[in-house]
This record gives sequence, C-alpha cells and structure tokens, in this order.
Amino acid sequence: MDIFLERLFDGVTNGAVYAIMALALVVVFRGTGTINFAQGEMALFTTYVAWALTTQDVPVWIAALVAAAIGFVLGAVTERTLIRPVRRRNDMATLVVALGLFTGFNALAGLLFNSETKTMPSLFPGGESDYVAVGGARLYWDALGVWLFVILVIGAVFWLFNRTRLGLHMRAVADNPESAALSGVPTGRILMLGWGLAGIIGSLAGVLVTPLSPHQLSLTTMFPILIYASAAALFGGLDSPIGAVVGGLVIGVLEMMITGYVEFIGGTLPQTAALVVIVLILLFRPTGLFGSRQMERL
Repeated sequence: MDIFLERLFDGVTNGAVYAIMALALVVVFRGTGTINFAQGEMALFTTYVAWALTTQDVPVWIAALVAAAIGFVLGAVTERTLIRPVRRRNDMATLVVALGLFTGFNALAGLLFNSETKTMPSLFPGGESDYVAVGGARLYWDALGVWLFVILVIGAVFWLFNRTRLGLHMRAVADNPESAALSGVPTGRILMLGWGLAGIIGSLAGVLVTPLSPHQLSLTTMFPILIYASAAALFGGLDSPIGAVVGGLVIGVLEMMITGYVEFIGGTLPQTAALVVIVLILLFRPTGLFGSRQMERL
C-alpha cells in the first residue's frame, strides 16, 4: 500500500508540474487564440537566469521573482515584435515562428550558460528528512509546495478570466479580435499582456519544478514537460484552466502507474503515450473534456 501511495503522490506531483505549464498554454490560447510551442524554452531560459542569480548569493525567492519579471518582458516583447506581424497573415506562419522561438531560446540558453547540467536550489525544503508520513508513504514538502502553487495559480487564473475587465477583454480578443477592436478593446495591449502573463506562469513553473527533475537544470529539462503539458491542455480543453489542471493530474498519475505497474512499458514510452493521447483527442474530441465549442454564423 505504501508503494502505491508513493507512486500516487509522485504522479500527482508530476501532474501538477504538467498542469502549471498547461495553464500557461491556456492563458496564451484563451487570450490570443494561439498555441505557444516555445513556452517551455522561454521558461527554461528564465530558469537559467534564476539559477545564475542564486550563484551570486541571491535568495532563491528573489531570483524566482526576477525570473518572473523577465518572463513577462520576454512574452510581451515576443508577441509584439515576432508573433503579431506574422499572425495577421495565417496560423501556419505563427506556428513556424513559435517553433523557431523554441530552438532559438534553447540555443541562447546554451550559448549564455553552456550545456552542463546545473543544480537549481528549491523554493521549499527538499532534503531527505523533509517529509510527512501518510499511510506509510513519504510526502515531501517540495511536492506539497508544487501542489499549493497549482492551487494558487488556478485560483488567480479563474479570477482573472471571470472577475476582471482584463479577463473579459482577453476572451473577447481570442473569440473575435476584429469585433473586439470595434468595441473599443485595445487588442494590441491585450495580446501583449496575454503572452506576458503566460511568461510569468512559465517562469515560476520552471524555477519551481526544476529541482524536482531527475536531470536538474539542463537544455532538455523543459521539453518533456512541454509534451506532457500540451497533452494535458488538449485533454482538458485549450480554453479551460480547470481542464488544464485536470488533464495534467490525470496524465501525471497515469504516467506513474503505467511506469510502475506495466513492466513492458517501464520508463521508455511515457512521452510516446502522451503523444498518442494528443492524437486521439484531436481525432475524437478536439475541444477536450472541458473545452467550449465555437460556433460561427455564416
């Protein structure tokens, strides 16, 4: 029973990690109608910045806030200078730019910080003795910190989209930017803010989850997380923050249970399984479990 609980706790923790990044994807999509495939590498770059600050004796919490501020600037500037000019042409051009940004941020991180694996300090106690016993299993404080962060972020995102004028404007721009502009919504500013807010979430997620990664901080840290997060966002619905969290948790728990109990899969095929989930959802339920269907009048 204790082994099952430990795998369950690990699955929920991994799922929370995927949910955080999926939330960043949802914020961009719900605010701008675009999927930012460079989200993971933008978070990777700002996490490297946070790591560099910690090596200069800057407290990790301050380094995380600086990374979040840089993430906001990166997101806003990227949308304004690269995404917006090509988005007016077609969605394929936006996709190509996002993929270019993916490789560009990864290469920039390697150029500035080299490709050696770094050790990122945790925002929460992460020692071998920093845990609480639950049913004979160990639940570590850094895992609980990730859980708490997801709860806070989902609450903030829900409040943003449902209780603020900014959230209303972001939804209007995503649904129909032309009509929103005619109604007096500052579409350009809203698009920048959407990417900037996603940059904040992604940056905090990178600083938070990197210490939990078995490979710590390297140029490949965020790519598998982006794969799982994309599957989670599609599973729950690209316009649903709740769906992103549910999708992340489901995929995280399934990953750990399959890895632990299905011997012929082991640890070799979890990313492939996530890609299979993406394909199946796109085929049979493109809006995801909680996504809303868009209706257009002809």
